Parts: sequence; structure tokens; C-alpha cells
Amino acid sequence: MKPQPGSAWGARLGEWLQGKGPATSLRSDAERLSARLPPLLVQANRVAATVAQGEHGRRRVGQGDAFWQFRRYRNEDPSMAIDWRQSAKSQHLFVREREWSAAASIWIWRDASASMQYRSHVATTSKVERATVLALAFACLLVRGGERVGELGGEQPATTGKQAIDRLAMGWTRRMSVTQKQPPRVSLPRFSQLILISDWLSPPEPVLELLRHYGSMGVRGHLIQVLDPAEEDLPFNGRTEFEDVESSLKMLARRAEALKGAYRDRLTGLQMTLSQACRRQDWTFATHRTDRPPQGALLAAYEALSSQRTIGTG
Repeated sequence: MKPQPGSAWGARLGEWLQGKGPATSLRSDAERLSARLPPLLVQANRVAATVAQGEHGRRRVGQGDAFWQFRRYRNEDPSMAIDWRQSAKSQHLFVREREWSAAASIWIWRDASASMQYRSHVATTSKVERATVLALAFACLLVRGGERVGELGGEQPATTGKQAIDRLAMGWTRRMSVTQKQPPRVSLPRFSQLILISDWLSPPEPVLELLRHYGSMGVRGHLIQVLDPAEEDLPFNGRTEFEDVESSLKMLARRAEALKGAYRDRLTGLQMTLSQACRRQDWTFATHRTDRPPQGALLAAYEALSSQRTIGTG
């Protein structure tokens, strides 16, 4: 696996190979990256392989008839895709993209903010690690079906094949902790699809605005809420201090068990708000707990990519 050209990590690697730059820091970065990457990729491939059994790819014959746009030629494009008439008007090569080709792009985003780092005493993995495995498993499964996948807000275009998986895996494992809580808002082709993975444990207004933003473009998507089992069950008793890792606010409960009823009502209300908002935009919403196998969430959302029906919990 190679770092992408032009990346800061790739530049530092080049300096180190030439005997320049902070070798110790680079080696430490490389060791942390290599320690995370193989287990996550292996797990993601295992999850995708399980779901893929008996499933058929989503690729359909034909590229469609409706012209969408011209774009610059890329190295992975076949030469037959070049529009020579448009290319003759400038010094660059252009490809004619049709609407169906644009519709085949699926963009994935997973939250790696502070709240996603949480792992309770009853969980076997953190939320960010499970979200990363799910995101990579989605990419693996979609690439097997011939789809083009990319990172929402990333600098690289959506691609297919091993290159797409390696690019996503490298980027996500390098950024297992970020400050950005909400998905970026970018322009996407009509009929593109999104997979957005987070705990969504924040006021719903920004999410509702996000749904309206992409819904106005004709983009459909899927929200997946990843929760630690303690965030659903609230298995605490007696004197307990709760801390918001995003804002550092703290709350001391003298009898934590007395909060369970109100807490579950609040969580259920949030989930219903998100689910209803998704249905209004013809999106889907699903919840997933980190103490359950990831295959259920992956299969439900993968089926929804084709059927666009509302999915339940996994």
C-alpha cells in the first residue's frame, strides 16, 4: 500500500527515505498506522464477504443516455471514454459523463470526533473503530458490485477496485481522531448516494439541515447510528459523574439508576426525529450497537441502497 502522491505523509516518507526529515516521528506514525490498518481491513473484508454470500452486484448494464457534464480525463479512465470533440477545444482531455455514470458514485463518511472514541466497560470496541470497520466493509462490498466509492469531502474522486479501498483505508486509519462532528456539505451529482455513520448524539437541527441540503440535490442517503451498549442501556447505579467529551460539561447523579427512564425516552425521541426526517427525504435510518455483529447493519443498508426502503435496527 502506497501513500497518495502529494500527501503530507507521502512527502515525509520521501524525505525519510532520502535521509532527511524527522525520521523518529515518521517511523512512529508509520508504526501506529500499520498497527491499525491490517486488523481493520481484515475485519472489514470478513464482514463484507459474509454479506456478499448470495448477494448479486448492483452494477447494471449500460451507461444511460442523459448527458450530465464534461470533466477532465483521469488516469483510471479508459481511452475510449475521451470526448475528442470537446477535448479539441482546449489543451486538456475531457470525458463525457452521463447521468447514469454519475449515479453510480457512492460517498461514505464516518465520524471520528471525540464522542466516537468512547468505549464502555461492557463493550469490546470503540465506536470509531466499529464505524471505520463498517465504512470499509461498505466500500469493499460496493466495489465488488462494480460501484465507484469515495470519501465524502475528500480530495480524490470516487473510484472502484482495490485502489478505492486502499485510499479509503489509508485516510480513515490515519484520522482515527478528528474535531469535525458533522459531515461536510459539498455539491454532488444528482442520484449519487451517501452513507453517513456517527453516533448522532447531538441536537438534531444540524442533521436536519444536512438532510435538506443533500435532498435538494436529489441525493439519497443512509444514516447509521453507532452506539455503545452503555449509551442505550445506561447500566450505571449509585453516585455517578457523567462528562460530555465534546464540551467537558459534567453532571453528578446521586442515583444514576433513577435517570434510566427519562434517558431512554430522550434517546428514543431523538431516534424517531432522525428516522422521520430521513423518510421525508427518502433516506433511511438504522441503529447499530458495538456489542452486536456488524453484518446486520451492513446487510440492511446494502439492501436499502437498491430498494430505498426504511431500514430498522441491526
